[in-house]
Amino acid sequence: MHGFGHIQRVLQAALVIGSELGADHDILQAAVLLHDSQGAAPGPDGSRVSHEETSAQFARKVLQAEGWEEERIRAVEHCIRAHRFRGSEKPESLEAQILFDADKLDVNGAFGAARTLGYALQAQQPFFAEPSPRFLESGEHEEGEPHSAYHEYLFKLRKIRDALYTQPAKRMAERRHEILVMFFDQLAAEARGEV
Repeated sequence: MHGFGHIQRVLQAALVIGSELGADHDILQAAVLLHDSQGAAPGPDGSRVSHEETSAQFARKVLQAEGWEEERIRAVEHCIRAHRFRGSEKPESLEAQILFDADKLDVNGAFGAARTLGYALQAQQPFFAEPSPRFLESGEHEEGEPHSAYHEYLFKLRKIRDALYTQPAKRMAERRHEILVMFFDQLAAEARGEV
């Protein structure tokens, strides 16, 4: 669920955080606007391409066409390549940390729950499936085990608050995290017939 609404919410959070921390707003805005520009939707098999790489390459072309200096283009590329929770590049610059945090705030709270359910639908996965002991222990699926929205919550979403880099984002994440946990706890309880 990486539509324009997501970009707007990430931009809004990034500008709030960036203003408090004194970030370079041009680099930050360019990185936010282009961070999911290529391949962020699930493919036919439900997987996602490494959209951080393809989006960074696309950003380079856009910014070169706009006459940006090479050093500033590289700064934007780093922000984009380092924005994924599952990515291999870690955010080192302030702007990269802010993009990472603002992007992750959007998978927290009410929008996080809604986006995760929407993504499950898009990827043709269930909202809830009971996680296997193997998944609970290692994050690896058993043969044939779906990756439900609840699996995504266990694997990623509940860990987001503790993965944030900046203090403003950590403050913003507190209430969102509570809402997210309550929602998925209730989802699991209802699916198991406990309530």
